[in-house]
Amino acid sequence: MTTISGITGRLMLFDGPGKPFRLEKQPLQALQPGEVLIRTVYTTICGSDLHTYCGLREEPCPTVLGHEIVGEIVELHPAHEGTDLQGETLQPGDRITWTIFASDPLSANSLRGMPQKGEGLFKYGHARVSPQDAFHGGLAEYCVLKAHTGIIKLPENMPAAVAATLNCSVSTVAGALRMAGDVKGKNVLVTGMGHLGITCAAMCREAGAAWIAAADISEKRLEEAPHFGASECFNMKDDNAALLGALRERTNGNGIDVVFDMSGSPDAMEFGLAALGIGGCAVWIGAVFNTRPLQIAPEKVIRGLLTIKGLHNYNFDDFRYAFGFMQRNWQKYPFGSVVEKEFRLEEVKGAFEYAIAEKPLRVGIKF
Repeated sequence: MTTISGITGRLMLFDGPGKPFRLEKQPLQALQPGEVLIRTVYTTICGSDLHTYCGLREEPCPTVLGHEIVGEIVELHPAHEGTDLQGETLQPGDRITWTIFASDPLSANSLRGMPQKGEGLFKYGHARVSPQDAFHGGLAEYCVLKAHTGIIKLPENMPAAVAATLNCSVSTVAGALRMAGDVKGKNVLVTGMGHLGITCAAMCREAGAAWIAAADISEKRLEEAPHFGASECFNMKDDNAALLGALRERTNGNGIDVVFDMSGSPDAMEFGLAALGIGGCAVWIGAVFNTRPLQIAPEKVIRGLLTIKGLHNYNFDDFRYAFGFMQRNWQKYPFGSVVEKEFRLEEVKGAFEYAIAEKPLRVGIKF
């Protein structure tokens, strides 16, 4: 296989939990039909990256972690259609972000609106490195975008630290709102106020929710939540019965209409179900790692006419919605401050250690 003449890039290899990162240089292989070569500009470390680093979830190793990425186009293969998902023309020098996945658009699940579960699925930041295919994660100087990756060209005024989260956290929240249906005029509870949670609060506020309750066990996260549209905050370290009573009181005895769990905590998911009123809907996003089984009372679900939905990743429409939301609102809400500290590629170990110890909404890797 031929290489792209003269281009060699650095990449940070992850060999598994407890093992040191390895910084290497490798040549870039020639582009295949439909592919795009980008130079990485910025990567944020997602919660799932931290779970992999800590051994809470498994990925094929060695791998290049990182999937919340902003990059600049270096080259498009001649067979690429040359436009993004919005119909904008793409050319070298354009700053872009892209879906976390590439998959066959004609596969059965893609045609059902679930391309993230389509055949031939490829996920950035989640694939094994090989000599022929190494640049596919955010902790590398370059990334090769596969055919059938959804690309969006970014406006010049949107900071890279804001745009990077579009292709994971923000788009996943957009998918969660799609799953929940219209939240206009409804009472909403969000459990887990990390980046998913604060984005969910802001997105529900913009979608016209009547009242948004934010719940977490972290006082720091709860202090941040009102800045992102939360109406009232609740510490889940408090007595559950008292919290449920408070939610009932705030909703005139009706209970919560929609609860979004962004934490992955079984306790939080069980609490959310208990908080739902008649006809309520629970959308679960956070539990993308192994947890204990939930304790659910079937009678509560049946008599309450409750709906439980799960979402993993998102589809192309969600990605477009997320971009539009962020383009309109990144200055209205303090999304520009979610990255609390930045690191260089060679400082990745320190970036992960800081993220685990300090629990910021995000840390950034700046190239």
